[in-house]
Amino acid sequence: MSKKKKTVTIDDFYQLRLMKMWRYFRGESFAFWMICGYFFFEYVRPQSIYPWLDFLPWTQLTVLGALVGCFTDKTVRWVSTPINIMIILFFLIILSSSFLAYWPSLSYEQLEFSYTWFIIYFLIINIVNTEKRFFIFLCIFFLASFKLSLSLSLKWAARGFSFTDWGLMGPKGFFQNSGELAIQMLVFWPLAWAFAHFLKEKASKKWYSIVLLMPVTAVMVVIGASSRGGQVALFLQLLVLNAKAVFRPRVLISCILAMSVLWTILPDEQKERFENAGTDRTSIQRFLYWEHGIDMLNDHPFLGVGYFNFIPYYERVYREDMLYEYAELPHNIFIQVGAELGYLGLSVYLLMFAYSIWKTNATRKRLKEANDKSFFYFVFSYFNISLFGIIFAGQFVSVVYYPFLWIHLALFVCANNIVYRDSVKTSPKGEREPSRGQNSVASIRSV
Repeated sequence: MSKKKKTVTIDDFYQLRLMKMWRYFRGESFAFWMICGYFFFEYVRPQSIYPWLDFLPWTQLTVLGALVGCFTDKTVRWVSTPINIMIILFFLIILSSSFLAYWPSLSYEQLEFSYTWFIIYFLIINIVNTEKRFFIFLCIFFLASFKLSLSLSLKWAARGFSFTDWGLMGPKGFFQNSGELAIQMLVFWPLAWAFAHFLKEKASKKWYSIVLLMPVTAVMVVIGASSRGGQVALFLQLLVLNAKAVFRPRVLISCILAMSVLWTILPDEQKERFENAGTDRTSIQRFLYWEHGIDMLNDHPFLGVGYFNFIPYYERVYREDMLYEYAELPHNIFIQVGAELGYLGLSVYLLMFAYSIWKTNATRKRLKEANDKSFFYFVFSYFNISLFGIIFAGQFVSVVYYPFLWIHLALFVCANNIVYRDSVKTSPKGEREPSRGQNSVASIRSV
């Protein structure tokens, strides 16, 4: 480690001393540079905003660079976690389902959507393996998302918070569509809120005010995106976040007032969409997708109709229940996985969600009982709210192979690995005991 890196402490990061953070980043490994570069090109997408930059496959090059860099970065060690087993199993199920699909060629054409996240997940969890690396990586996630939320909030405000059929749209890529954009904001705002809470006592008031804009603008984008599913998911996130206190008279009144304000600022056209939910053509078609998606699952219980075979199978078997010229994916993550990968794939997929929720709660509880109000305590306090955003909104869109879940799992595994590796060791009796290291979460105690 260079002398320059030794002079940069984690408190410098928490106080957002950018020059010191940049000094540390410059001294980092090539693998870490590349995985951060991938995140930048995938989430900020400057190559889409400025076409003159789009002369190289930047995301593929950075992923390849990170993979090569792993062999030269001596700090990279294999991270073991049950999530790894689940992701490997899920990928093997995808391969098996593709081989046995009704139209295997269609499955093979779409394999890139699954193996890309398979590779990226393992790169992230093995490279982002220290508190400082995690903080920088998370900051890139925040900056990329904040760039979207701030610019789109200003755009929405400039048009007088008016309604449009297409809502708010991001740059070309995963977040271009208003529905997928809303999910990114649902993932973003809880972690940004946790970040702001932690920095309140660490950074300057100016920085705190800027950071506080992140969750505020993210919520604005969800409202302005005109995605009913995203708006319902936001409401449910807030309900879960305040579940213990929501029935207290003061809190209940505050929630009613807040919802009244949100309903008031919704454009009339958006209110009309909610009033027509369930009876308009779009809703009826989705109900048919869900109904027949469950039929596909029950008729092909082991491996489904085939990876990415939902559309051609639906058009062939349920032609009479197509209200549009072409069929689409079922607009539900669990029905898509079940119909295409069977009960085997659906079980593993649900298990990834369940384990992440359980382990997040367990880690947060351990940190709380240890009276450890470190950065990671705040992160783990809101990880599940972020994940619930994916689950709730995922009931209305087909985003199984979008980055939302896979990046969330990678961040969760990184944070969990850092907390337990640096603060806990195994005793001779097999019990977990706190280490004597200098990590900021070293106060965690076994329970």
